[in-house]
Amino acid sequence: MDFELKFSRYNECSILIEWPAVMDENMLKNILNYKKSIQNSCIKSIVDIINTYNSLLIIYDLTIDDVYGEISRLKSLKIEVDTNEESSSKLWRIPVCYDDDFGIDLEAFSKEKQLSKNEVIELHSSAIYTIFFIGFLPGFLYLGGLDEKLYLDRKSTPNLDIKKGSVGIGGNQTGIYPKNSPGGWHIIGKTPIDFFNPKSSPPCFFNAGDKLQFFAISKAQFLDLEQNIINNQFQLTPELYA
Repeated sequence: MDFELKFSRYNECSILIEWPAVMDENMLKNILNYKKSIQNSCIKSIVDIINTYNSLLIIYDLTIDDVYGEISRLKSLKIEVDTNEESSSKLWRIPVCYDDDFGIDLEAFSKEKQLSKNEVIELHSSAIYTIFFIGFLPGFLYLGGLDEKLYLDRKSTPNLDIKKGSVGIGGNQTGIYPKNSPGGWHIIGKTPIDFFNPKSSPPCFFNAGDKLQFFAISKAQFLDLEQNIINNQFQLTPELYA
């Protein structure tokens, strides 16, 4: 599938490549394949390539003197993605406790959506999400695939102290806060899993294109798992998702 791309100078040291402004899995494959093609091109002056759900930011170590020439070189690296090609990715299963002590907005959220708490939990944990990109905070995953029945605009007044591991819903997305942070999403649960650890290599072990699914655990299971993580007695391992 071919996508219309826009190439532009982002600043003196970077070039922005933009796809249509939609969240689409076929387009994500196209973006990630293009990113890989650029990474494999051995352009030594490139220091980083950052993807979002519809763009690539190419960062260079020096000022780009000939931006049109560099854009032409990037265009020559573009590859067509066969979206019908079978591929596999990692599937991460993430434990979440939806207890009221952790899901501080779950009751209000369920009433707003005219669903029971159990229905919200079932809809949220049965979906398999796609990680489109990582941003906002280090380790914050932008996930696509939320059931439309759970769509709800962000809060008009953000919470100034959302706890690390909180699982929330905002608009048409769900996500996990990797550290204590302000935020306007509706918090429906919490996970003890660390999503960003600067002492680890890599600090965040998730990648764009990976799959993720939540599963419900009790408060007692949460506390046990939290302690195991503190004691380095737990390691999250992915499954193969075809």
